[in-house]
Amino acid sequence: MASLSLAPVNIFKAGADEEKAETARLSSFVGAIAVGDLVKSTLGPKGMDKILLSGGRECSVTVTNDGATILKSIGVDNPAARILVELSRVQDDEVGDGTTSVTVLAAELLREAELLISRKLHPQTIISGWRKATQAARDALKKAAVDHGDDEVKFYQDLMNIARTTLSSKLLTHHKNHFARLAVEAVVRLKGSGNLEAVHVIKKLGGSLIDSYLDEGFLLDKKIGVNQPKRIENAKILIANSSMDTDKIKIFGSRVRVDSTAKVAEVEQAEKEKMKEKVDQILKHGINCFINRQLIYNYPEQLFGAAGVMAIEHADFSGIERLALVTGGEIASTFDHPELVNLGHCKVIEEVMIGEDKLLHFSGVELGEACTIVLRGATQQILDEAERSLHDALCVLAQTVKETRTVYGGGCSEMLMAQAVFELAVRTPGKEAVAMESFAKALTMLPTIIADNAGYDSADLVAQLRAAHTEGKATYGLDMTNSTIGDMAALGITESFQVKRQVLLSASEAAEMILRVDNIIKAAPRKRVPDHHPC
Repeated sequence: MASLSLAPVNIFKAGADEEKAETARLSSFVGAIAVGDLVKSTLGPKGMDKILLSGGRECSVTVTNDGATILKSIGVDNPAARILVELSRVQDDEVGDGTTSVTVLAAELLREAELLISRKLHPQTIISGWRKATQAARDALKKAAVDHGDDEVKFYQDLMNIARTTLSSKLLTHHKNHFARLAVEAVVRLKGSGNLEAVHVIKKLGGSLIDSYLDEGFLLDKKIGVNQPKRIENAKILIANSSMDTDKIKIFGSRVRVDSTAKVAEVEQAEKEKMKEKVDQILKHGINCFINRQLIYNYPEQLFGAAGVMAIEHADFSGIERLALVTGGEIASTFDHPELVNLGHCKVIEEVMIGEDKLLHFSGVELGEACTIVLRGATQQILDEAERSLHDALCVLAQTVKETRTVYGGGCSEMLMAQAVFELAVRTPGKEAVAMESFAKALTMLPTIIADNAGYDSADLVAQLRAAHTEGKATYGLDMTNSTIGDMAALGITESFQVKRQVLLSASEAAEMILRVDNIIKAAPRKRVPDHHPC
């Protein structure tokens, strides 16, 4: 009988790495908890900001407390940490807000799981308990949700409260009433479509944040060409993405040899004729405004001016995409068949001044719900953060218009869900009850962190909040202005049901996935081979 060697057998390539069992699990927990600790100080209305410095020559500075922006900007190597970064990005794409909450809740769940595993509970037992706890929390949240979708006045008030609550944890908190009104007006104009492409945000340095305003219509950050009309009524707009520079011979490495300067003049004249033909084809569309994605050189600009057509060059691509949407036109690249091209229409195009800059204002556009929010601010960092904050509010409001149910904020919903899970744990026999209690503790950590970030006594406030919920005061939460607990319904601290549900489900799924890991295998790095065949 052959004797078996007791020496460990390595089945991987040289350079590959493997972490097994407890080591792998600990590595996952440490990475995920570190990411949660990184962003948890930004949670709540009194959360702090982070400065992000990018590498490279420009070394751009970003000041933000948006969880998704922070996690997107940092490079993480730990696989579990990467899962949480991806989790916050998906939350941002899906509902627009709750990016910090979802990361912190997932990290707190894993912190609790680490304690349970050290007490020799099997991961599958924990996961089984968590799944039941998630369902109980979801049912409690659904039961507590309020729906004012049928009452227009109450629903408008709900939208204002949601916008104020969303903005209260952002840079715009001191002007939250002003920006909440801007965001709600913009979303109400969409008439339930939820198409945020119709809401254009322009950032202009100068003034203060309170000078920001909502403009009905569309603003394009471009100037009108020389010797062209500065105002056009009943505009017919051709939106194009075509080269309007001189048509040179565009073959790589080609040369044109001539034996006299007269021949050079002939080549130039041929180019001019070709450009004139292209301009004539464009004018056959019966337009009085031409907007191009690419440059328009002097000669075609002169021809457009002579024909009384307003020509605008180098409009950025997202700008002309949005312009095509709001004016009802389409982007054309060739001009041989005018009858097949949809032109954009609007009542008036004119130049307006914002600060020291001239912009083009399109009013009376085909898509009546289109509008532009003009942001003013002292520095570029303030403008960037204001745009991120406003984008979050717009996304949440657009989701609320589709899913009209709302829940109360200020830690009220988390405590409500925690109470439901605690009650389920008391009725459940076996080890799963311990896992359910840990789930409830993780939910309770969210109001604890919100209170800690404000510098209040979190132990006292959370104990008061738990007692209030036990007494049946289901609308009570943290009043961050007066460092006490209060009735969220009276204070108007409302959040979207969709956001809260997404936070709960995403965090529990991500934590469950990380908890299942018992092995981490890293591939061997590719070897650098010297290049023996340089170009």
